[in-house]
Amino acid sequence: MRFLHSMVRVLDLDAAIHFYVDLLGLKIVRRNDYESGRFSLVYLSSGAEGDPAEVELTWNWDETESYGNARNFGHLAFAVDDIYAACERLQEGGVTILRPPRDGRMAFVKSPDGISIELLQAGDALPIKEPWASMESTGSW
Repeated sequence: MRFLHSMVRVLDLDAAIHFYVDLLGLKIVRRNDYESGRFSLVYLSSGAEGDPAEVELTWNWDETESYGNARNFGHLAFAVDDIYAACERLQEGGVTILRPPRDGRMAFVKSPDGISIELLQAGDALPIKEPWASMESTGSW
């Protein structure tokens, strides 16, 4: 058995691509638009060698209501080379850092559709530094 992908539904495909690709750094692997079914599937990858896992963004063209935040789905987790740089890039892009990387190891943000995203420092935790060390958590993740 091999893990293929996790699927998340999005209301605004452009906003989702901006978050996952431009800010988070994932790569678009392929996109399929289904005119008859009025939906699109966009598959994203980390681009890391040997990493076959993908995130599938499902955009139902005519959906206008939020999908809500079901508790049976926890979060997507990504290892990052520099958690501070990743959080700075996301913050500069308008994303709220819900759980700052106070420990140099872990942070949480949410996608435009409310999907909780965990960022974990690859390897050892980075040395603790400001402004992250004294930044309070906010909201839920």
